[in-house]
Amino acid sequence: MHDDHLKVWQRDHSYLGAGHDRNETAARWVMFITLVMMTVEITAGVIYGSMALLADGWHMASHAAALGITAFAYMYARRHRNNARFSFGTGKVGDLAGFSSALLLGFVALLMAWESALRLLNPVEIDFDQATLVAVLGLAVNLLCAWLLRDDHHHHHEDDDHDHEHHNHDDHNMRAAYVHVLADALTSVLAIAALLGGRFLGWAWLDPVMGLVGAAVISRWAWGLMAQTSRVLMDTEPTAGLGEKIKTLLESEADNRVADLHVWRVGPGHLAVMATVVTHTPRPPAHYKALLKDVPGLSHVTIEVECCEAEPFETFNEWGGPVDRKSFAKF
Repeated sequence: MHDDHLKVWQRDHSYLGAGHDRNETAARWVMFITLVMMTVEITAGVIYGSMALLADGWHMASHAAALGITAFAYMYARRHRNNARFSFGTGKVGDLAGFSSALLLGFVALLMAWESALRLLNPVEIDFDQATLVAVLGLAVNLLCAWLLRDDHHHHHEDDDHDHEHHNHDDHNMRAAYVHVLADALTSVLAIAALLGGRFLGWAWLDPVMGLVGAAVISRWAWGLMAQTSRVLMDTEPTAGLGEKIKTLLESEADNRVADLHVWRVGPGHLAVMATVVTHTPRPPAHYKALLKDVPGLSHVTIEVECCEAEPFETFNEWGGPVDRKSFAKF
C-alpha cells in the first residue's frame, strides 16, 4: 500500500487541546510584553540607580522564563504532534511544562519570603513615589497579559459531572502561564497597598509583611498546580469514579466482566481507555466501544475481548430461585 492509503485507516494521536493555536499565540505575545517590560525596568534601574526598578525587573525575568517554557511547550507539541515516537501524542507536553512552571513559581515564592523576612528584620529606606510608580506600571502590564491569556472555558459548574468534565479539559500549560501573571499582579497590588500605607500612615513594616502574604498565596497556587499536573504525568485516573463508571457500562450486558482497566488523560480534553473484557459471548471490540459512547472525552479506546472457556453457573436461594445468572466459575 502507498503511504496515502495508510493514512486513511491509521489512528490519529494528535491529542492537543481545542484552543492550542490560540493559546500558543497568546503565550508568545505575553512573553514578548514581559521581556520588553523587564528590559525597560532593568535599564531604567541602572541609569537612575533605582533598586526598586532593578528588583522588579529581575522579578519579571523569572516570569519571562516561565512564559518562555509555556510558549516553547506549545510549539514543541504542535511540531511533533504526528511524531510516531510519542506513543500517545504530545498532548501531555503542556502538563510537563506546567509542572516545571509550578516549580519555578514555588522558587519565586521562597525568594519573596526570604527577602521579605530580611527586610522585616532589617528595614531599608523606601522611595515611595518611585516604588509606587513601578508597582502601578507592573500591575497595568499584568492586567494586559491576563486579558491576553483569558480562557472563556474557565468557569464553574454546579453539576459535579460537568465540573469533572471541565477539569479534564484544563490546559495546564496555559493555566501555569495565567497563574504566573496573576502572581505578578497580586505582588503589584500588595506592593501598592503596602507603599500607600507606608507613605500616608508611616507603616514601613507593611511592605515586607505584604511580601510574606504574597509568598504564602503564591506558594499555595504553585502547590495546587503541581498537584494537578503531577497526577496527569503519573497517569492517575482523571476523575474519581470514572473507572468504576466505565466498568459498569462494559458489564451492563450479557455476562461481561472487566478483568483489566486503565483510564488516563493523554491531552486537554482527551482521555484514553484500555480494557480487557471476559465473556462467554464475545463480540467485536466495536460493540464494547459503543457501550462507552456517552462517556465524554474518550479519544483513544482499546478493548481486548477474551472468551471464558469455563461453564457459567447459577446460585440458588433457599426457595430454589436463581440469584445471579451472570456469575462465573473459576477461569
